[in-house]
Amino acid sequence: MKRIILLGIVILLGISAGAQPVPNKEENIPHLMTFGKEAGISWGDDDFSQAFFFLIPKDFTQQIFIRVFDPDTGGEIDEIRGFWNTQCSYEVFGGEGCHSEVDARETRPFGNYKSGTLLSMKVFGENPRYDNNWYTFGPYSPEEGEFEPMFDGYIFKIICEGIAGDDGNMYNYYLSTSANENIPIEGSNAFAYEYSFRMHNDPNEVSHIYPYITEGTITVQIQNFDWDFDGEILIVSRERDGARVPVSGDADDDGGEENWVTAEMKVEEGEINSSYDLQFAKSRNPLVRNNNVVINIRNQYDETMPFYTSPIGGVPKYKYSVIAEPIDP
Repeated sequence: MKRIILLGIVILLGISAGAQPVPNKEENIPHLMTFGKEAGISWGDDDFSQAFFFLIPKDFTQQIFIRVFDPDTGGEIDEIRGFWNTQCSYEVFGGEGCHSEVDARETRPFGNYKSGTLLSMKVFGENPRYDNNWYTFGPYSPEEGEFEPMFDGYIFKIICEGIAGDDGNMYNYYLSTSANENIPIEGSNAFAYEYSFRMHNDPNEVSHIYPYITEGTITVQIQNFDWDFDGEILIVSRERDGARVPVSGDADDDGGEENWVTAEMKVEEGEINSSYDLQFAKSRNPLVRNNNVVINIRNQYDETMPFYTSPIGGVPKYKYSVIAEPIDP
């Protein structure tokens, strides 16, 4: 079954291009989020680690760079708790097992999640030099990634992990052909199996993430953490026009799995081989500021499903059905 599911990804990945910013423009998400490991999970980060994967088309031969915006924890966009004391590590992996290792695709940092070959590593604390500025990893040859036949391209992995402190690190990525500029790579994409991010403070801003529903998917389990009852999660697809997903409340530092809310949904036939548009419509009253949240999706086999920063097949549109009624003469 898995071979059939992945074939659909290979066929359609070529449709998506220009997906180098993480988060991407279509997602309308301000920043990714990772807290220092000494923070309480009630601040919105369940495990203080986040992995992202970059896909490079197999016929791309130029060198590549992975750029990080605001990699330090301190200054304007990060979240302070008392005083700045947080350090976050960024590690770039390629080579065999970078993505194909099962632990690399899980939602929690355990086992061999740092699989593959470590290509680069740097630790950032509070550093005004990198506040609202870029740091660049690379250059790398595409062949330094792991070639994955399912994607027909090379995969790199970057893990941001809070190794000390209790502040919140907000940051962004960009996959580029330049060390000093954000120059896109045509046909590339980026994805994650769990998304930890900062919500907008403006209730007029709706954020989106785009999981792809592969052939053979019967049901999905959508799990969200520490949503603070901040508005609604809606699903738009070819078959759904804003189906509501239950949202979690404010996480309890001692609550564990009880902090998660899980919704299981049957996949409609018309949704196969297309993306879901999970929309995050923020509450106006009360207004929750600086809300940090986590979300992931699994299929009926308990396998994690990736969110693509550029939706495969494009942003889904609800397929309205029009019933024609005869008019009496």
